[in-house]
Amino acid sequence: MEIIYKEQKCFSETQLEQLFLSVGWASGRYPRRLAEGLRNSSRVISAWDGGELVGLVRSLDDGATAAFIHYLLVKPGYQKLCIGGTLLGRLLEAYREYLYAKIMPSDPKTIPFYEKFGFRTYDNYSAMVITRLGSVPDTLPAQ
Repeated sequence: MEIIYKEQKCFSETQLEQLFLSVGWASGRYPRRLAEGLRNSSRVISAWDGGELVGLVRSLDDGATAAFIHYLLVKPGYQKLCIGGTLLGRLLEAYREYLYAKIMPSDPKTIPFYEKFGFRTYDNYSAMVITRLGSVPDTLPAQ
């Protein structure tokens, strides 16, 4: 098996659906939105085994100071083969001149993986997320 890494933003909906659902991510049920989101991302690096998409890392950045790594995923059968580390390492290399990069791991078990690359948790920071923005109330809460 030879894994090929590519920087590209266009994928078929089927490729994205298979990759995202393979790791149990509900976003895999929305392959059209995933494809559009990747096209609009700052950077996307993918891992391929022949014609099969087996891994992906995506980031958004401001072009100068800050980068947010939105997700990193590798198909289960390809995990523990250094693919995730290679994807993340290549992405971080692209941001070496930036002031900082952030990631919000959704699974606490992955924190040691990110720490190997220099990421740190901060006690005074909290991750906050809104999902399904269409369901946000029309009025703001009282201050």
